[in-house]
Amino acid sequence: MPTLALPEPYDFARSTERYRAFGPDLANLWHEGGVHRVFGGREVRIEAADGGVDVEPFEPRALHYLGGPFDLDAFYTFAESDRVLARIVHELRGLRPPLNPDPYETLVTSITAQQVSLRSAFAVRNRLIERFGVRAEHAWAFPTEERMASARAEELAEVGFSRRKAEYVVGVARAAIGWDEVAALPDEEVKARLVALRGLGEWTADWFMARHLARPRAWPAGDLGLVKALAEYYFDGVRPSVAETRAFGKRFAPFENLSAHYLLASLYAVP
Repeated sequence: MPTLALPEPYDFARSTERYRAFGPDLANLWHEGGVHRVFGGREVRIEAADGGVDVEPFEPRALHYLGGPFDLDAFYTFAESDRVLARIVHELRGLRPPLNPDPYETLVTSITAQQVSLRSAFAVRNRLIERFGVRAEHAWAFPTEERMASARAEELAEVGFSRRKAEYVVGVARAAIGWDEVAALPDEEVKARLVALRGLGEWTADWFMARHLARPRAWPAGDLGLVKALAEYYFDGVRPSVAETRAFGKRFAPFENLSAHYLLASLYAVP
């Protein structure tokens, strides 16, 4: 099985925890100790190996999928200057946040998670995948924009979407966004382009930049989990406002993205 090298330290199980923490994820399926993902119509299995991961059949895009663009060494050095991050980095060393390789899937995943629990969001997303996606051997290919552009909001409501969210998902698919053009834009222009679409707010745009584009400065200030983490670790239990959270993010520059991921992972790792 071909091995894909990843910089040490790398903890495969910890890095892929979100694919099973809230129930099975059909598009990123944990199966018998490895993750199955469909790339370009071909299912790939990824599992831990010395020095990285084994990828069968070999797929170079797996490096980005596994968080390859993140500079963990520089982040760990930076974290030593912050008493909270220093402890969290020590506890979670080797966590490399994975990245969603598909821009449309990233947005739909965020829309699904708006104002509901992550467990509920995973369940609805899985039903969407089963209804409109294509199954490989184990994992499912997430529904394409073309397929969803031809869907009706009523069909999405049948799998658990609210009418409004169903319209958002179909509307983004029909918008025919030039994703390569968006990916080349600076952060603020990416955000402006996305929030101009119906149903997409700052929270969704921030997570798109964090979990698809791997932008180092992405900081999802509107994320309830992040607000809880800041309250727990920095604000003596008092939840900061979204505005206060956004301003506080400057403390972590230029590593806001990785800081957010580590703060969230630490918060939810506490029993």
